[in-house]
Amino acid sequence: MNATPTASEAQALIARIDWASSPLGAASTWPQSLRTAVDIVIHSPMPMLLLWGPQLTQIYNDGFALLAGSKHPHAFGQPTHLIWPELKDFTDPIYSAVLQGQVRTYSEQRFTLQREGRESDFWLDLTYSPIRDESAAVAGILVTAIETNERRRIALELEQRSAASLKAQRETEERLQLALAATDAVGTWDWDISEDRFIADAHFAQLHGIDPAMANQLPISEYLHGVHPEDRALIARSIKHCITHGSEYAEEYRLLQSDGQMRWVFARGRCYKDHHGRPMRFLGAALDLTERKHTEQALRQSQTELQLIINAMPILISYVDREERFRLNNAAYLDWYGLTPQELYGRTILEVLGEEAYALRAPYITEALSGRPCCFSISTPHRDGSIRQALMNYLPRHGPDGAVNGFYIFVIDETERKKTEEALRNLNETLEERVAARTRQLAEANERLQNEMFERERAEDALRHAQKMEAVGQLTGGIAHDFNNMLTGIIGSLDLMQRYIADGRLNEIGRFTEAAVSSANRAAALTHRLLAFSRRQSLNRKPLDPNELIHSLEDLFSRTKGDNIALKLQLAENIWRVSTDVSQLENALLNLVINARDAMPDGGELQIETVNVYLDGSDITTLEPVKAGDYVMIAVSDNGTGMTPSVLAKAFDPFFTTKPIGQGTGLGLSMIYGFAQQSGGHVSLFSLPGRGTSVRLYLPRLHSTEPDNVLAPVVGEAPAAIAGETVMLVEDDAAVRMLVLDLLKELGYRTHEAEDAKGALPVLESDLRVDLLVTDVGLPGMNGRQLAEIARQHRPELKVLFMTGYAQIAAERQGFLEEGMDMVAKPFSIDLLANKIRTMIGQPN
Repeated sequence: MNATPTASEAQALIARIDWASSPLGAASTWPQSLRTAVDIVIHSPMPMLLLWGPQLTQIYNDGFALLAGSKHPHAFGQPTHLIWPELKDFTDPIYSAVLQGQVRTYSEQRFTLQREGRESDFWLDLTYSPIRDESAAVAGILVTAIETNERRRIALELEQRSAASLKAQRETEERLQLALAATDAVGTWDWDISEDRFIADAHFAQLHGIDPAMANQLPISEYLHGVHPEDRALIARSIKHCITHGSEYAEEYRLLQSDGQMRWVFARGRCYKDHHGRPMRFLGAALDLTERKHTEQALRQSQTELQLIINAMPILISYVDREERFRLNNAAYLDWYGLTPQELYGRTILEVLGEEAYALRAPYITEALSGRPCCFSISTPHRDGSIRQALMNYLPRHGPDGAVNGFYIFVIDETERKKTEEALRNLNETLEERVAARTRQLAEANERLQNEMFERERAEDALRHAQKMEAVGQLTGGIAHDFNNMLTGIIGSLDLMQRYIADGRLNEIGRFTEAAVSSANRAAALTHRLLAFSRRQSLNRKPLDPNELIHSLEDLFSRTKGDNIALKLQLAENIWRVSTDVSQLENALLNLVINARDAMPDGGELQIETVNVYLDGSDITTLEPVKAGDYVMIAVSDNGTGMTPSVLAKAFDPFFTTKPIGQGTGLGLSMIYGFAQQSGGHVSLFSLPGRGTSVRLYLPRLHSTEPDNVLAPVVGEAPAAIAGETVMLVEDDAAVRMLVLDLLKELGYRTHEAEDAKGALPVLESDLRVDLLVTDVGLPGMNGRQLAEIARQHRPELKVLFMTGYAQIAAERQGFLEEGMDMVAKPFSIDLLANKIRTMIGQPN
């Protein structure tokens, strides 16, 4: 292998070579386009190779000389096929496509090169771009090469580490640490989650602003302090998601160094759990990307300069996809038709030109989409009303798989060229000024397109995040649906057992009913808490005054807190009204009071506070972004035992509790968090060991003046059926169907039953009397909502009562129900169902 070239070796070679005997001719005769391209290549910090002229003569910089190996320096100034005959099969198709104006990119391409007298394998990222001369013809090819051997090695090493078991990682951890320290490129960590003990190597600690001597003694929160403030919340959420769901952790983020510099880091890891499913350790490694980011920035700068050369040509440029829709247009193209980018983007050629003009271009469009370039002259109208002669070039565009995914349109206005020589001289006198103006227009259009691409990427990221949250919610709702079906059977059975005992029809089972009903209701409460956490709980929103609600609950709070705890209310005057579910808010406040009581076993002070606040997003720290606006803050604070940082970090996790088994489900705070988010608000938690805890609930201010709806549904003993009243029951769950049928018969209703829509339709389409259709929503095959639609085609006035265990449907009643329809959410009590049926059919005279 040759010695490493000096910083000016490429320039020295250019000066030393006798170019007059080369295919490029004497350097003094080189066109400006070749001079500019050579200047960009020589001064680029990235390995670059320029191929120019019919024989593709090679000129490269010092960085590419290292990749040339033993072929340097005699390869400099020589035709590429003479130097690289072994690559002919790979490069010939590429050169052919690029010389036709196309761009080719290849990632992780393997090459075998000669170095130091032996063959070595290299992995390269390659980009082949066309370079045009002063006549707009492709005169050369620019090749950029990035060696990815180290990146590939590290990526494979990280994947192997992630796939290995926890036991294997522990056995090899010390050896891996030594290897990583030797490269001085990556850092590793091992987080003991239960003890919140974060063990990192010296390089990882230094990157995050931690003294290496303290690297094994600090919690994870100290390492997050070194993360850029704009990236900190993202990293915290990603870590939490990885621990909760067991998914892979992979993030890029920025670090602020003590000297004010910023470094980029790519971290990858995984959470490991014990056989009970509890998270135990979180291991991973981080790669310092700073130098690569700087290199990429330098490459982008070089590519931008080259792009300016290409875009400076005063021609119309456009790109259409396979559906013939415009996707990219330069300022000259937009100016020709007098359209804005928004007016032209996404429209088809037929929509823009009209049927007559499209018919003239149709054969050439077919040629281009078939992969064959074509060129033709045509008379076409300009936006000023004149008819102009245009030379059009359609150049197919190939995707990474080689398939044609559209074509470029290059249009040259030839009208002026066909006028007199005097007009041509006048044009040449003003050409420089016009080129400069058009260059500015193209640069502005390029900047606008880049901004639009950036905004589109942000919108796509937000959509992907929303889809992830939607998937989690649907999973929770599905679990709740099955759980609610079981609860409906349990609660209904026990309710009927109590009815039979009251009538004296059963013996020796009364002592079991109360315990069974209590257990079933606790299971139902657990379902509601799961739904609240997943934001699928059905909220019955009403306007309310928070102070009035707290005053109404003061007696309950006093009885709950115990005698050794003092209750203090600090309620602001003129408190804003909010719109929320009263029962959910009551339940949330009662949960917080119980938590505060349990945190003060030796007594203390419990304070409930309300205040009007404005949040701009920087006032509080929450798990979700804060929407700026007016909020009512309700705080429940104690001066009890408080929480350690490790407990505080997991306080909102579902099923996490510090209470003994049987004394807490671990869903209290997670339920409150879900309720706040579903209400459009936020929750923040502050706690210090030995100082106490404060939970602050933020609910959005209600600006409208809608009246209070203080009427509550009346649930009492349902009156019996009137003679002849008939109910059609459709329920696929046999236990639920049996319970509802027994209830209907006990109340005196005539009944028809079916387990699915197929069995119900013959009755509903007949002339038999049916006063009410009671149907489950989630039926097999045709669902309950579709069944109701068909039934109402035959019985337009038919009333329908839906039963559902799907939380999503129960939460979206307004868009689901029509006139004469109602819904009960599973689990429900028998009395509630009986009163619903009686109310919908109508009260007896």
